[in-house]
Amino acid sequence: MIRTTLFAAIALSLAAHAYAAGQHGHKDKPQHGGIVAVAKEISYELVATSTSLQLHLRDHGKAMDVSKGSAKLTLLSGSDKQEVDLKPAGNQLEASGSFKLGAGTKVVAQITNAGKPAGMVRFVIK
Repeated sequence: MIRTTLFAAIALSLAAHAYAAGQHGHKDKPQHGGIVAVAKEISYELVATSTSLQLHLRDHGKAMDVSKGSAKLTLLSGSDKQEVDLKPAGNQLEASGSFKLGAGTKVVAQITNAGKPAGMVRFVIK
């Protein structure tokens, strides 16, 4: 009986936690046609082309102010490694140039805000 009660309490606790997490407004679906990763309640969306990289940040579904932010992306494609600095451009962090991207390219993003580390996320280009 004690085990059943304990199991039921744990199951109820996990169900409540899952429900609460769903209510925080996290949207794992791309808003800009990119790839989404979530870390520490922030959604990061990478929109990557061979000439442009954009990183959109959302907190509980709302666009974040990135005017004092920046990001350093490391692109890993096979044996090729490329580092790119993203700067504020409107509501996103952005860089233009020539980027080696293809299926399987791994992207590591280190984000800073006002000069302080703000997070790190990883993406894989499909």
